[in-house]
Amino acid sequence: MSVVSYIAIYFVIMNLIGFAIMGIDKRKAIKRAWRIPESTLFVIAIIGGSIGTTIGMHVFHHKTRHWYFLYGMPAILLLQIALIVLLMYLPIEFTFF
Repeated sequence: MSVVSYIAIYFVIMNLIGFAIMGIDKRKAIKRAWRIPESTLFVIAIIGGSIGTTIGMHVFHHKTRHWYFLYGMPAILLLQIALIVLLMYLPIEFTFF
Protein backbone atom coordinates (compact mmCIF):
# COMPACT_ATOMS: atom_id res chain seq x y z
CA MET A 1 0.00 0.00 0.00
CA SER A 2 1.17 3.50 -0.75
CA VAL A 3 1.40 6.39 1.67
CA VAL A 4 -1.47 8.13 -0.12
CA SER A 5 -3.67 5.08 0.55
CA TYR A 6 -2.84 5.19 4.25
CA ILE A 7 -3.62 8.91 4.39
CA ALA A 8 -6.94 8.37 2.58
CA ILE A 9 -7.89 5.55 4.97
CA TYR A 10 -6.99 7.77 7.93
CA PHE A 11 -9.26 10.58 6.71
CA VAL A 12 -12.14 8.20 5.98
CA ILE A 13 -11.88 6.75 9.50
CA MET A 14 -11.63 10.17 11.14
CA ASN A 15 -14.68 11.44 9.26
CA LEU A 16 -16.69 8.35 10.19
CA ILE A 17 -15.70 8.93 13.82
CA GLY A 18 -16.65 12.61 13.53
CA PHE A 19 -20.06 11.73 12.09
CA ALA A 20 -20.64 9.06 14.73
CA ILE A 21 -19.72 11.21 17.72
CA MET A 22 -22.16 13.91 16.61
CA GLY A 23 -24.92 11.29 16.51
CA ILE A 24 -23.86 9.79 19.84
CA ASP A 25 -23.74 13.19 21.52
CA LYS A 26 -27.16 14.09 20.13
CA ARG A 27 -28.63 10.84 21.49
CA LYS A 28 -27.04 11.52 24.89
CA ALA A 29 -28.44 15.07 24.84
CA ILE A 30 -31.95 13.74 24.27
CA LYS A 31 -31.58 11.23 27.11
CA ARG A 32 -29.95 13.87 29.35
CA ALA A 33 -26.98 11.56 29.86
CA TRP A 34 -23.26 12.35 30.19
CA ARG A 35 -22.15 14.25 27.08
CA ILE A 36 -19.10 14.32 24.87
CA PRO A 37 -17.15 17.54 25.61
CA GLU A 38 -17.33 20.21 22.92
CA SER A 39 -13.54 20.35 22.88
CA THR A 40 -13.48 16.69 21.83
CA LEU A 41 -15.83 17.43 18.93
CA PHE A 42 -13.52 20.21 17.76
CA VAL A 43 -10.37 18.10 18.19
CA ILE A 44 -11.84 15.35 16.02
CA ALA A 45 -12.63 17.97 13.37
CA ILE A 46 -9.15 19.50 13.54
CA ILE A 47 -7.29 16.21 13.22
CA GLY A 48 -9.12 15.26 10.03
CA GLY A 49 -12.79 14.66 10.77
CA SER A 50 -14.17 18.06 9.75
CA ILE A 51 -16.32 16.74 6.90
CA GLY A 52 -17.89 14.06 9.09
CA THR A 53 -18.57 16.38 12.01
CA THR A 54 -20.06 19.05 9.76
CA ILE A 55 -22.32 16.55 8.00
CA GLY A 56 -23.25 14.93 11.32
CA MET A 57 -24.06 18.31 12.79
CA HIS A 58 -26.64 18.94 10.07
CA VAL A 59 -27.97 15.38 9.76
CA PHE A 60 -28.60 15.06 13.50
CA HIS A 61 -29.53 18.76 13.95
CA HIS A 62 -26.97 18.90 16.70
CA LYS A 63 -25.08 22.02 17.85
CA THR A 64 -26.63 24.04 15.01
CA ARG A 65 -27.71 26.82 17.38
CA HIS A 66 -24.17 27.40 18.61
CA TRP A 67 -22.45 29.97 16.39
CA TYR A 68 -19.01 28.55 17.12
CA PHE A 69 -20.09 25.19 15.72
CA LEU A 70 -22.18 26.61 12.89
CA TYR A 71 -19.25 28.69 11.62
CA GLY A 72 -16.32 26.91 13.27
CA MET A 73 -16.71 23.47 11.71
CA PRO A 74 -16.96 24.78 8.11
CA ALA A 75 -14.06 27.15 8.85
CA ILE A 76 -11.89 24.22 9.94
CA LEU A 77 -12.86 22.37 6.76
CA LEU A 78 -11.97 25.36 4.58
CA LEU A 79 -8.62 25.78 6.32
CA GLN A 80 -7.84 22.10 5.77
CA ILE A 81 -8.75 22.35 2.08
CA ALA A 82 -6.58 25.48 1.73
CA LEU A 83 -3.68 23.67 3.41
CA ILE A 84 -3.99 20.68 1.05
CA VAL A 85 -4.13 22.96 -2.01
CA LEU A 86 -1.13 24.91 -0.72
CA LEU A 87 0.87 21.72 -0.21
CA MET A 88 -0.05 20.50 -3.69
CA TYR A 89 1.16 23.67 -5.38
CA LEU A 90 4.30 24.36 -3.37
CA PRO A 91 7.47 24.11 -5.42
CA ILE A 92 8.67 21.46 -2.97
CA GLU A 93 8.53 17.81 -3.88
CA PHE A 94 7.37 15.49 -1.13
CA THR A 95 8.76 11.98 -1.30
CA PHE A 96 7.87 9.18 1.05
CA PHE A 97 10.21 6.23 1.42
